[in-house]
Amino acid sequence: MRPLEQMPHARVATIFTDIDDTLTTGGKLSAEAYEALEALQQAGLRVIPVTGRPAGWCDQIARLWPVDGIIGENGALYMWHDTQTGKLQTRHLLDEASRAGNAARLAGVCERILREVPGCAVASDQFCRQYDLAIDFCEDVPPLPRDAVDRIVRIMEESGMTAKISSIHVNGWFGDYDKLSMARLMMRERYGVDLADEAERSRCVFAGDSPNDAPMFAYFPLSVGVANVLEFADRLAHAPHFITRQPCGAGFAELTRHLLARP
Repeated sequence: MRPLEQMPHARVATIFTDIDDTLTTGGKLSAEAYEALEALQQAGLRVIPVTGRPAGWCDQIARLWPVDGIIGENGALYMWHDTQTGKLQTRHLLDEASRAGNAARLAGVCERILREVPGCAVASDQFCRQYDLAIDFCEDVPPLPRDAVDRIVRIMEESGMTAKISSIHVNGWFGDYDKLSMARLMMRERYGVDLADEAERSRCVFAGDSPNDAPMFAYFPLSVGVANVLEFADRLAHAPHFITRQPCGAGFAELTRHLLARP
């Protein structure tokens, strides 16, 4: 990981960013981070959060934040507020029947995890999720040791799920999608941009902080970790190419200043 100052001032068009501990600090969205999002959008850049947070959160963010859309539940869906119709639009990866079928399977896995991993809990935002199971290991419960977090991952994988560790939850779902696959789909469908094209990919920046961001870190040449990504350095399948000096929301604001200072 090279210092952010070494990131070239490319002709960036799109900013993808994680939310928890990338935009937020201590679970709160600071004025500094929110103003950074607004400054990027006002500068004509496309701003798209890419998060493990649930569909219910995405509804609010797509409507109220200065963003062009949002990818939620680790790539299960994307939403945007259509300014022409004044309505929120959602692109689901699976149909309603498939989601309902998976819900019953998720419930069984959840029961096993809660029984076998003392101290964990179902995430408080689970009620507004449509695709995945989120197990809290440090947001509203005392932080669990690493082996307990790994045990949650193993149970999910033994049950045929994809499991990813964020800075606060282990998220599990049935299917092989992730943040990157939905980012590629959204860009193609909404903007006619093929991220398989190296030139298009080089016009995107991704900011993140945790292991579930690894596919995005690997795919984008201009991938940036806020400083707290170092807490997961030994868990990252792929590290970001650049790193900020500041952690969390302050790090995202630092990245924004770097981007807007381009010639």
